[in-house]
Amino acid sequence: MKVMFKTILVPIDPAEPEFANPALEKAIRMSHDYGARLHLVAVRAYVQGYVTEFLPADYDEKAVEEASEQLAGIASRLEVPEGKLTSNVRSGAVYTEVMEEAEAIKADLIMLNSHRPGVATYFLGSNAANIVRHARCSVLVLREEGDL
Repeated sequence: MKVMFKTILVPIDPAEPEFANPALEKAIRMSHDYGARLHLVAVRAYVQGYVTEFLPADYDEKAVEEASEQLAGIASRLEVPEGKLTSNVRSGAVYTEVMEEAEAIKADLIMLNSHRPGVATYFLGSNAANIVRHARCSVLVLREEGDL
């Protein structure tokens, strides 16, 4: 039985978008192989309440706009058939928002890169680890060769 993915979700870190490049490359290949839709999501962390009083009133709106433009720029460089690529910007805790986006778009697969695990990961967990643990769909975590 051949596994088929209809919707592939790739999280993009707005602070480090190039980190998702390996996941994007593999997701594009799988999108072509399976005829799947590709969906990008960027998650902005909430700014702590006491910090917001020092920021301009339109800070959140501009940050979402910047993240949307960033996703649009990434999307414009991807070789994905027209109508097969969508994107969204969310705000909140990364792993929660990625999982909620996966549910909202009915993703079959979440594809993401993971940083090399460190001591903090073992005690606090990481976004990738939480997504793997709690996602209701398949998750493919890519690591760089030196991280194995």
